[in-house]
Amino acid sequence: MAATFSGPIPATGAWQEGDHPGQRKFINVGPIDLELGGALPEVKVSYETYGKLNSNSSNAIFIAHALTGDSHVAGLDTEGHLARGWWDGLIGEGLAIDTKEWFVVCANVLGGCQGTTGPSSLDSDGKFWGSRFPRVTVADQVEIEKRLTDQLNIERWASVMGGSMGGMRVLEWAVEHPHRVGSAFVIASAPGSSADQIATQSSQIAAIKADPKWRGGDYYQAKPGDGPHAGLGIARKFAQLTYRSETELDVRFGRDHQDGEDPYSDGRFAIDSYLDHHAEKLARRFDANTYIALTDSMSTFDIGRNRGGVASALARITAPVVVAGIDSDRLYPIRQQADLVSALPEKTELNVISSPFGHDGFLIEIDLVAPVITKTLEKAVSLIN
Repeated sequence: MAATFSGPIPATGAWQEGDHPGQRKFINVGPIDLELGGALPEVKVSYETYGKLNSNSSNAIFIAHALTGDSHVAGLDTEGHLARGWWDGLIGEGLAIDTKEWFVVCANVLGGCQGTTGPSSLDSDGKFWGSRFPRVTVADQVEIEKRLTDQLNIERWASVMGGSMGGMRVLEWAVEHPHRVGSAFVIASAPGSSADQIATQSSQIAAIKADPKWRGGDYYQAKPGDGPHAGLGIARKFAQLTYRSETELDVRFGRDHQDGEDPYSDGRFAIDSYLDHHAEKLARRFDANTYIALTDSMSTFDIGRNRGGVASALARITAPVVVAGIDSDRLYPIRQQADLVSALPEKTELNVISSPFGHDGFLIEIDLVAPVITKTLEKAVSLIN
């Protein structure tokens, strides 16, 4: 259901469980003690499935979404929205992840605002979590995904795949649960956030918290339109500039004026209009507290933390890992994927996708991403009897 500016409709009870592909289902996976302290007495997970699980549950693929993604990874939304899934074109009959062969699961992440327990959810007393929602890490998120896996009676994923924040969870899966991952695909991600990424992310969080309508995180009772959409919009503008390349923005917009406006008076440049559009679009569908919680989980991510460093952590991986990067990505530059490839225990190559679209290339360049996914699934085929 569409969110109002005062925050999304609470995760609990927002949707009805269904059996159609692309329709949200729900599972309660119990309480969790969190890595950085605090606990949640109950976690509800929203997820979607595509295809059919085979008799020995060996054809299952888990897809991990990025920061503002959700469980709706493919197809038209069967719940009445017109939006297609964020990896539509890769998942479905006859596509790279052929749902005649594979059973695909995508779950909204812990801390999310699209059905899984997060800041905009109701607690056991019927109150919004808001400012009381504890910090969550990538490790916490994967623990919840593992519990979902258990309840689905899937012993081992044939493959775990994801880009950006999703790629972080893929690495956590492969390191923490190596016996449950048959293959892995990581794109436009890294084994830990860099200083540049942390700085960018903390600036976005600061923009939200500077909005007086954030109200310290307790804005859910505000009337529609009176939430921290201005701060969230500014955060999205920061992010959008890191998602696209300088070259693309210059070629696409240059110094053009927005139609009918004069930036030398009180009008905007075309690039200003573009950023305003993305700011408003996100503010209408996403929750500010969720943006803070998930962004924070990316900043704290370090696969080598408490594991003796990155190399020691990656040495735990037993599954083949396919790594890809976008050559124009300025958020997760290609050198980070090269460093990941060099540190993996099994010799592999870096798959470089040439695209002008920057970080968003992993979502846009479907025709270029598809062959790399096919390569990953070729490594997983041996799991199917």
